[in-house]
Amino acid sequence: MTPQQYGPLIGIGIAVVVILLRNRQKRTLRPELMWILPALFIPLIGFGLWGMRQAPGADLTPYGPADWALLAGSLMLGLAAGFWRGSMVTIEKGQDGVLKAQASPLGIILIVALLAVRSFARPWLEGHAESLGLHVVAVEQGFLLLAGGLIVAQRIEMFIRARRIMAGAPDAHTEVTAQAL
Repeated sequence: MTPQQYGPLIGIGIAVVVILLRNRQKRTLRPELMWILPALFIPLIGFGLWGMRQAPGADLTPYGPADWALLAGSLMLGLAAGFWRGSMVTIEKGQDGVLKAQASPLGIILIVALLAVRSFARPWLEGHAESLGLHVVAVEQGFLLLAGGLIVAQRIEMFIRARRIMAGAPDAHTEVTAQAL
């Protein structure tokens, strides 16, 4: 293993510890503020996608169908993973009417698995992009779209459920979990 490969592994280890410590107890959920992160993240992703193509020495050849399929697939995978992760978060309404949310261990495992796959797949995909008929920048942008889709879909799913719970409906997640057990 090269020293360059240790960096992502150390980062994943630190991320796991931070995520586990943050999710030990329920946190207050404020649905009225859940739009802020996606509203900030979407333009940042847009600037990131634009900036990757504007970098000095960047390959400006147009994307082919395989590149567009990779970008669309990455975004769809991110949206699906975000929806799944958001649906795994338990949201409860307290006696005082305050919403409390706690992430599921399965959701944490999903994030750790995505970080690990990204850390190991990125160097390989970038090295073999030409032989796969892909643009190297499209591979990098695909990982960015995956992360962005995950964050946005998770927030949207949690917002919809939180609004339903505030209106008095039970959390469908806890009912499904109870029936599955």
